[in-house]
Amino acid sequence: GFHLSGTVTDPATPSSPELVCNVSVSFDRCKITAVTCTCGNKDIFYCAHVVALSLYRVRKPEQVKLHLPISETLFQMSRDQLQKFVQYLISVHHTEVLPTAQKLADEILSQNSEINQVHGAPDPTAGASVDDENCWHLDEEQVQEQVKLFLSQGGYHGSGKQLNLLFSKVREMLKMRDSNGARMLTLITEQFMADPRLALWRQQGTTMTDKYRQLWDELGALWMCIVLNPHCKPEQKSSWLRQLRRWNSVDVCPWEDGNHGNELPNLTHSLPQGVHGNQELRPHRTVFTRAIEACDLHWQDRHLQHIIASDLYANYCYHDNQEGSLFDSHGWPLWPEHVPTACARVDALRSHGYPREALRLAIAVVNTLRRQQQRQLEHFRRHKKELLHKGHTSITNMEGWVGHPLDPIGTLFSTLTESGRAGDEGTTTCLDLSDCSSVVSRAELQRMPMQRLLGEGESYVALAVETALIGLGQQRVMPDGLYAQEKVCRNEEQLLAKLQEVELDDSLVKIFRKQAVFLLEAGPYSGLGEIIHRESVPMHTFARYLFTSLLPHDAELAYKIALRAMRLPVLESTASSGDLSRPHHIVSVVPNRYPRWFTLSHIESQQCELASTMLTAAKGDSRRLETVLESIQKNIHSSSHIFKLAQDAFKIATLMDSLPDITLLKVSLELGLQVMRITLSTLNWRRREMVRWLVTCATEVGVYALDSIMQSWFTLFTPTEATSIVATTVMSNSTIVRLHLDCHQQENLASSARTLALQCAMKDPQNCALSALTLCEKDHIAFETAYQIVLDAAATGMSYTQLFTIARYMEHRGYPMRAYKLATLAMAHLNLSYNQDTHPAINDVLWACALSHSLGKNELAAVIPLVVKSVKCATVLSDILRRCTLTTPGMVSALQSRRNSGKMSLDKAPLRQLLDATIGAYINTTHSRLTHISPRHYSEFIEFLGKARETFMMAHDGHIQFTQFIDNLKQIYKGKKKLMMLVRERFG
Repeated sequence: GFHLSGTVTDPATPSSPELVCNVSVSFDRCKITAVTCTCGNKDIFYCAHVVALSLYRVRKPEQVKLHLPISETLFQMSRDQLQKFVQYLISVHHTEVLPTAQKLADEILSQNSEINQVHGAPDPTAGASVDDENCWHLDEEQVQEQVKLFLSQGGYHGSGKQLNLLFSKVREMLKMRDSNGARMLTLITEQFMADPRLALWRQQGTTMTDKYRQLWDELGALWMCIVLNPHCKPEQKSSWLRQLRRWNSVDVCPWEDGNHGNELPNLTHSLPQGVHGNQELRPHRTVFTRAIEACDLHWQDRHLQHIIASDLYANYCYHDNQEGSLFDSHGWPLWPEHVPTACARVDALRSHGYPREALRLAIAVVNTLRRQQQRQLEHFRRHKKELLHKGHTSITNMEGWVGHPLDPIGTLFSTLTESGRAGDEGTTTCLDLSDCSSVVSRAELQRMPMQRLLGEGESYVALAVETALIGLGQQRVMPDGLYAQEKVCRNEEQLLAKLQEVELDDSLVKIFRKQAVFLLEAGPYSGLGEIIHRESVPMHTFARYLFTSLLPHDAELAYKIALRAMRLPVLESTASSGDLSRPHHIVSVVPNRYPRWFTLSHIESQQCELASTMLTAAKGDSRRLETVLESIQKNIHSSSHIFKLAQDAFKIATLMDSLPDITLLKVSLELGLQVMRITLSTLNWRRREMVRWLVTCATEVGVYALDSIMQSWFTLFTPTEATSIVATTVMSNSTIVRLHLDCHQQENLASSARTLALQCAMKDPQNCALSALTLCEKDHIAFETAYQIVLDAAATGMSYTQLFTIARYMEHRGYPMRAYKLATLAMAHLNLSYNQDTHPAINDVLWACALSHSLGKNELAAVIPLVVKSVKCATVLSDILRRCTLTTPGMVSALQSRRNSGKMSLDKAPLRQLLDATIGAYINTTHSRLTHISPRHYSEFIEFLGKARETFMMAHDGHIQFTQFIDNLKQIYKGKKKLMMLVRERFG
């Protein structure tokens, strides 16, 4: 009965031959305590052959021969039989057992050996003694190997999933009250602690991955469950404590909040004021700290034992009027321990296979939460005046329940909902912590129906929902560190996902209403109270869920909740500047964005989602839309989120299936205007898109909106945006068609556009003058004004490129004299040096000369001195000279030819001046080029001299000048023998 052995055959497969395995299994008190199999397959528990043999024994007991313990058989043998038995045994297994047999024989024959001091001999087939440890077989080496392997894969190949399965296995063992649970967890933890990456991350100051962090969390939570086992022996607990302390003291042991050593060294401490001032004093907790602290907890409290032992434990004569009371006003028991600790007890009871007891304690904890909530409300009402007068509050709860490492609310929620699903089974297990007969006898317990756990008309699900709402609504401080903050978001989302699975019936709506009112009125104890601490965790995600759940049943309350939750005090600037009642003056730059709020962008997007949900719901209700708009303008600080809301509102307002909702369109426009104001002085890469969108939105609202944005352009746009995007779009044909404007309206709009254009041109002539001229073309006076603005600005602020561009536009529009005037002003700003023969302004210079040439002799005469002054590049000058000598100036029309008769002479001004300047430029350029010339440029240089000769020859004494010039070169640069030889060959 204590040992089972047999052979198991693995049939042959195409890839492997038949395998016969010898299997042996040891039993003790209904557990398999040891296994061996010759197959060599390793697993944490058993290979397939062990399972096969065990099942065979279970299913076909009569096929398995039963023997007495071997000691009994040996007792029946004679001296000769015993000798025969031993010798045969040794001969069958002589290689394995001979050394052992020899050693034992020596010891038995030695008078004073240890073996002779003990009476009798061990018998593995007779089972263990009653006091011996007995636990299921667990291959420790294999556990270590597997964990090591999964950790080394670093989260790839589903290793995280495998590790989670091992953790589930531990929970399963605890539920079965298998003592291997703690052993297995110890082995897992040892491997986690030995992970080489821990030291590496610590050195580099990098953080571990999220998935890996979550595994450590689960490890910490499991140890908490183990040390809280209500049935563990004191010596067991102290050995666990020693172990936990040992791990805790290792310097790579991960911290509970996910920060490690040098991750963001000083951000946390850079703000001495407020909640986090004493940060240095708070030692960091590791993932094992809570389990170590939980080793001090015990289950001996009488009141606790009564709660756990009986559904009927109550005190109906009790009046709940003192602080430390053990029952509430209904006479139901309370368990007023620190909430996360109390919930850890609930989790431990569930984990160790006591669901009914866990449920009883969970209900006592929830009753305590409700009573606490009631008390806090009463306290706030008493002190409301002074608190509101102060206008700010300190946070009573530094450690929120949502995002807490022990997940107290999640534990209560699942304990209650699982009990709700499972009905009343599970009442058979009874956790006998001590003798609770003083309360109610066992016999009575079995006779009475299980009706007392809940109040009138309550269900476990209703209780679970209420608990989740209390937890989610609790005001709590934003924890330190990226990991802890992400955990708050994640935990909140997990709880909301669980709540969303519950279908709301009338009784649950009642609870929602009750809790919503509580949360609004409970002051600083609630994250939705009238005043909250600047650093408390925002309620946007939770409020969005409350809003959508309550909206069909109590819209007024739903909006109250959502509007209250919109605030984000951490972004409010402490000193308000400007009049905050008017949205235009909202401070756009928030000076003290908290560097510690790592999840701020996620929080702001949740705030935006909440606002968007309200806008969608408020369509068609102008009063509500007005309130939501005010809330957005007051509370949202990010321009991109306000822009998103403006776009959302626009989409909802202009849905295809109905007429546009004009109130919502106005909200959209108002938000768009706010974005324009905020981003006007700060850089935003989406600015162009925002400006274009605003014009589209204003067009939808109507002509008066377009007129209004043009009237107040300077508060919304830069001059460039106002002229090149806003006014141009407003004046386009498509806008006029879209708005169905009559002539009168068109003229009004055009007039506003012209006024805007002139104002912009005055403010920023460089960038707006051309747009202003274009916009004012159809109005003579406005056009003249715009031209005058350009002339005034030309002397000071405008570059030659801008002036040439406007000049060419003037010529194109049929104003050649104005174009000429602007071209001469542009020339004054230009400076082309000798080597800039590919400069982009060359075309403009050629165009300006051609224009003045076409206007006549006087104009050409006036422009040439400007060219000579600005252009030092020989090739450009010779090009201009050639063009001027080819045709007569002013030959464009007969009228001009009478005014300017005959070609201009190269011997007289102004062409003589141009010729001299060109020759001079060739001489200077030649000297400049020869200073740093290399042989590979010689032939190119000779070509250049050839071009120079052509220009010299245009002068009447050019031949002499050129010869002199060449002689001069030969003299000065005689050291460059090869080059001078080439010059002689070509030019004599």
